[in-house]
Amino acid sequence: MEAKKLLEILSVAEQLKCRTRHCDTSSGRRESVAEHSWRVALMAMLMEDEFPDLDIDKVIRMCLIHDLGEAFTGDIPAFLKKSEDGEKEEAILERWVGDFPAPYNEEWLALLREMDSLETPEAKLYKALDNLEAVIQHDESDIASWLPLEYELQLTYGRDKVAFSPYLQGLKAEIDDWTRRKIAESQREN
Repeated sequence: MEAKKLLEILSVAEQLKCRTRHCDTSSGRRESVAEHSWRVALMAMLMEDEFPDLDIDKVIRMCLIHDLGEAFTGDIPAFLKKSEDGEKEEAILERWVGDFPAPYNEEWLALLREMDSLETPEAKLYKALDNLEAVIQHDESDIASWLPLEYELQLTYGRDKVAFSPYLQGLKAEIDDWTRRKIAESQREN
């Protein structure tokens, strides 16, 4: 890839460092989209032994690029996002990636379509990790930053995405236990 195009792509991707998500970090500042994507990719790396038949490198690539559309649209929390928002983000991202030089454009478009269809084990794993990272981050944040609807959402978000894997179901159950302890602790303090 020519240097000028590479720098253009990296400049757009840099926006993920600037775009914040709905959730706070454990230090009390807003989490960036880039931080979320990085940790989802790290989670995928840590799953290699649990999913030996999957192409974990592909899952990591999915995790790294899954929110690139938010460089253009910003982050919309899952509980506020409408189908039109997702469609708009997807269309902008596909147009942007379509302008990449070959073979990157074909490879990335194929990856985005695989992610969107959620039919392959790799796509299912990426999506489950994306959801799980969000609930983990909420558990790490101060509960005072939670909206009332998030108390229940913490326990339901991602449950459907982990259904394909006993390992991920167990991980979600562990996260749910953490959530329940966090809620109970906050209620004792009040």
